[in-house]
Amino acid sequence: MSDTHAQPPMVPLRRYDPGQPPEAAARRFYETMRTRRTVRMFSDRPVSRETIESIVLAAGTAPSGANKQPWRFVCVNDPALKREIRVAAEEEEREFYHRRASDRWLHDLHPFGTDEHKPFLEIAPWLIVVFKLAKDDPDPAPGMAPGAQGQVYYAEESVGIAVGMLLAAAHHAGLATLTHTPSPMKFLARVLNRPEHERPFLLVPVGYPADDCVVPDIQRKPLEKIMVVNRGEA
Repeated sequence: MSDTHAQPPMVPLRRYDPGQPPEAAARRFYETMRTRRTVRMFSDRPVSRETIESIVLAAGTAPSGANKQPWRFVCVNDPALKREIRVAAEEEEREFYHRRASDRWLHDLHPFGTDEHKPFLEIAPWLIVVFKLAKDDPDPAPGMAPGAQGQVYYAEESVGIAVGMLLAAAHHAGLATLTHTPSPMKFLARVLNRPEHERPFLLVPVGYPADDCVVPDIQRKPLEKIMVVNRGEA
């Protein structure tokens, strides 16, 4: 019987050194990320599988509850499969824009010029469909029955962090992304033949922006609107 109170194996930390003071390194990263924009106008310029693999590997370094890593990144570049995804997504989006969405929601979406038409799902060279694992994969730990699935913890938070790192990695590679959330998204599990314990979380087209790409004229909230120090005293 294993001793759950025994000290687990540990390895020395290999600390990352940015080669400059933290103030400068943090500012440099911010200056890079502030240029990131969500785009809906993609080029069909190819992106290598190696690039996508590195982006997914970066996302996979995210922290997760009990290190369960409850995510799956299904990367699609097959034109026929992208077409199937687009058709199914637009069907759901028609329901959303014409029946399910409230007037307030549609009002808030108006500045972005979105509607049920999603050509980027075919034009972007890659679609990364992010799935959240509701259970661990059937790869039992010692003492578990064959085919058993372990628990996952804080899956929503863990996958959300991983997606943020995925977007940052794509931007760092000079690529554009879109966080697309057709609602509901169950069709993605069916189209991609995913197992029951994988639940669609997000659909991320990845590629180069089109040469004539434009984005909405929006502003980020200033620091004083998003950061509070201690209890907010001046």
